Amino acid sequence: MLHVVYRVGDMDKTIKFYQDAFGMQLLRQRDIPEGKYSNAFLGYGTESEGKYFSIELTYNYGVTSYKMGNAFQGMGLSLPDLRSVSKKVGGAGGAVVSGPEDVEYGPCIIPDEEVGKKTIATVMKVTDPDGYAFEVTERARRDPVSKVCLHVSNLEAAVEFYEKALGMTMFYRRSNVPYDPSIVVGLGYGAADDTTILELRYEYGNDKLDMGEAYGQIAVGTPDVYKAADSITSAGYEIARAPGPVPGIGTKIVAVRDPDGYKIVLVDQEDLEKELQEG
Repeated sequence: MLHVVYRVGDMDKTIKFYQDAFGMQLLRQRDIPEGKYSNAFLGYGTESEGKYFSIELTYNYGVTSYKMGNAFQGMGLSLPDLRSVSKKVGGAGGAVVSGPEDVEYGPCIIPDEEVGKKTIATVMKVTDPDGYAFEVTERARRDPVSKVCLHVSNLEAAVEFYEKALGMTMFYRRSNVPYDPSIVVGLGYGAADDTTILELRYEYGNDKLDMGEAYGQIAVGTPDVYKAADSITSAGYEIARAPGPVPGIGTKIVAVRDPDGYKIVLVDQEDLEKELQEG
């Protein structure tokens, strides 16, 4: 997992909010006048070799707001002092929706945890200046960006896609009832506690997705975009963007869409390293 992409109406304001409220670093920034847009990457450490996950903000010239929809459910962060974060959020232009409060979670179905097991977590929900949701959990973590959450209409079809087409591993499957009327599945690469997870959320009684205009895509690294494309088609899924270099940048990518239409871009890891070195 490399980064998530979504659109903002005021780049400078959002960058300052992420820095002041969450303690993120501005990793890199670029302006593309010919495309009439700019990008900024924020996170907690280097993107090189996928060591840290980043958030890529996109600002399209002259567009100050976007229809949010209900598809992109937001981000998860793990930070050690929620009281301090809570004080900073409002002053930086965001809003505290709830918490900090202790939330009780039931056992996971996968892995098969014992019946009756309860997990207590201190959680706070906030929104950034554009209204994007962040679920902030109180704990220290090597990479504080813990998850990207997407609302899906068919959980089983979505899980099958990410496992078969993208080779992800299922880390957990858990019902959030009664805290939240949903069931969630967390998938990704590597170790669950040391990587940013893709969390798929199915809300009971609500399988209608409004994709909105704000959310863009998730980027995943791969050693060979052409082999990745072959693997995806072999798994029975269609390629949305044929493998090859991005005009003007040169980095090779291939794109695919999951059963709900979410876009995933696979990025050549060697090309990305060159892009990072060049600035």
